[in-house]
Amino acid sequence: MSPMGVYDQIKKAFQDIVAPEIHALRGDIRLLGQKIDAVDQRLDQKIDGVDERLGQKIDELDQRITQKIDGLDQRLSQKIDGVDQRLTQRIDGIEEKIGGVDQRLGERIDSLRTEMVSMKGELIAEIRRVDVRIDGVERTLGITIDVRERLAALEARLATS
Repeated sequence: MSPMGVYDQIKKAFQDIVAPEIHALRGDIRLLGQKIDAVDQRLDQKIDGVDERLGQKIDELDQRITQKIDGLDQRLSQKIDGVDQRLTQRIDGIEEKIGGVDQRLGERIDSLRTEMVSMKGELIAEIRRVDVRIDGVERTLGITIDVRERLAALEARLATS
């Protein structure tokens, strides 16, 4: 056999045995590709369905959470308003009490000032009275000293005579 003959035989055997298998494999690959495409399409549909349901569930959950937050916000606002109102009332009451105390203090201070002015007048009058009395006692003392000196002078004359 010639080398070309062996080549031709191998070529013919390859075409007879391997080529139909390759052709069959190509068909299987095409079928497998179609099946993969079909699975991919079904998977995409399922993912889209799950995504849509999940989106709906998330939207429902978001709506419920929003409602609960709005309810809590409303209740909290009402409580804050109540506390604010009570604080305002208490502050107003305290301010009224402070105003009353301030008025009474003012009246008491005015009364004390009047009393102090009166006492100052009485004290000045008493000081003047004591001053006049001291002046009287001073005059009397001066007279008494003069009388004593004269008596002493008379006694001294009597004793020398």
